[in-house]
Formats: sequence, C-alpha cells, structure tokens
Amino acid sequence: MATALVTGTSTGIGLATAVTLARAGHFVFATMRNPDGGGELSEIIETEDLPVTLVTLDVDDDASVVGAIKRVLEEKGHIDVLVNNAGVGGGGAVEEVPLADFRQIMETNFFGALRCMQAVLPSMRQRGEGCIVNVSSIAGRIAAAPQGPYASSKWALEALSECLAQEVKPFNIRVALVEPGIIATPIFTKAKPLRPDSPYPQSRRIRALFQEALKNPVSPYVVAELIREIVENGSWQLRYPVGADASALLQTRAGLTDEEWIARGAVDDDEWVAMIKRDRGLDIKLSS
Repeated sequence: MATALVTGTSTGIGLATAVTLARAGHFVFATMRNPDGGGELSEIIETEDLPVTLVTLDVDDDASVVGAIKRVLEEKGHIDVLVNNAGVGGGGAVEEVPLADFRQIMETNFFGALRCMQAVLPSMRQRGEGCIVNVSSIAGRIAAAPQGPYASSKWALEALSECLAQEVKPFNIRVALVEPGIIATPIFTKAKPLRPDSPYPQSRRIRALFQEALKNPVSPYVVAELIREIVENGSWQLRYPVGADASALLQTRAGLTDEEWIARGAVDDDEWVAMIKRDRGLDIKLSS
C-alpha cells in the first residue's frame, strides 16, 4: 500500500480523496491550513479507524510546505503519492477583477502545487518511483468567460504538469491531471457577490448555470475514486476528464474553431439561454 500526501483535505475533493485512499488501505497524510477545521474528516477517521494523519500545510507558504513534507519523510521515509488538490475558485470579467485576486488565485492553484511538487520530487527521483496527481479542472482545457482568473491558473498547472511528466518519466515518476467538470463542493458557496453595475453578462450567466447544474449534483467521491484508480493502476495516461459534463464539454470545444468559440461566449442573453438548453439540456433562468 502507498503512502500518500493529499493537500486541501478539509472539504470537497480533498476530503473525499483522503477517505477513499485510506479506505483502500493506503496510508494518508491529509493536509490543510488549519487542522482544527477538519472536523468532518476527523469524525470519519475516528468512526472508521482509517489510516489517516492530519498535518498542517499551507500551500501558499514555502516554509509550511517544506516543513510538512520533511515531517512526513522523517516519519515514513518516503512519499509514494502526492495529490495536489488545494485550490481556490475565482471568476469575473478581466477588466473588473483586481490584480491582487489574480495573484492570490495563481499563488494557490499554481505556485501552491509547484511548491509541493518541488518538495517531494527529490525523494521520489532518488527512490526511482512516485506518482503525482494534480487536480486541475475542465477549465484548464477550456477558456470560457468569466473564468479568466481561475482558468489561467489551471491552464498554467496543465502546462507545468505536461512539462514535468516528460522530465520525470525516466525516473519512473508518473504525473496525472484530473480535470473535473461541475462537482458539488463548497467552492461554489465561496463565490463573491456579483457586481450589479457590470457591463459584462458572463458572470451572471455562469452563476445561473452552476446553480442549475448543481440540482443534479456529482459527488466529489466520483473524483476521489478516479484518483484512487490512477494511484493503483500504474497507467501513464496524462489527462483524465471526470464528471457528467467534462467529456461532453471537451468534445464541444474541439468541434469549434477559436472564432466560433469566442462568438458563442459573446451572444446576448436570450441566445445564450437557448444555446445552453440545446447543448446541455439545462433550463436557465437569468435574473435581470
């Protein structure tokens, strides 16, 4: 069984991944910025007597990452699997999102994953084995307004992962990108209020789309089960779309030119609502 370190395990995909790997018999170091906020995970661990240890780790902080991974290596001697799940959401029109917000999203979603990878890679390389699973998003493959800040961070993570996969394959280290579609996690409850005076309609539209899609929620345990399979199956496949809508969205985007895709994102409200109904079967009600 593997020793796995999973980031961002207080809720959502991270929590589900820690639980799923532990239920499969793997030893899990479940990390989060504040373990006192991991009540749900702690309860599951205690109830099921799972092999999980909570560790404080803030992916935005160099010293925190180095210290946490040093602790794990001292305790277990190795890390077989790193699951970079910690992340934050964030959208809005490019004109309207403060630079500080862009920087914070990139700090967590991109540099946070990079910090953890750089910290575990020396020991994986020296042992001649390892598995790194980076939780990206379908937004890492498809750029749709108003997801400029979030999509940029995930596109960067995708590019980094593809480069890394080439570098470390000779050392028997696998790299995988998991690309969820709309998954029922608390990330959607943390969205900032819409700007009532915005001239850009896309934020209002995507908020309504998420609300409608989440009426038929996809559990984060669907993603966690895929991560378990990646850890255990030894595959060298790089990308794994997951969720009811992920593959369909990729197929739609692949069938359009760049210009056609841009035109779709620029239509008026009525045409957009009709398009979503036609393509995704969702009845969107837009507020005025």
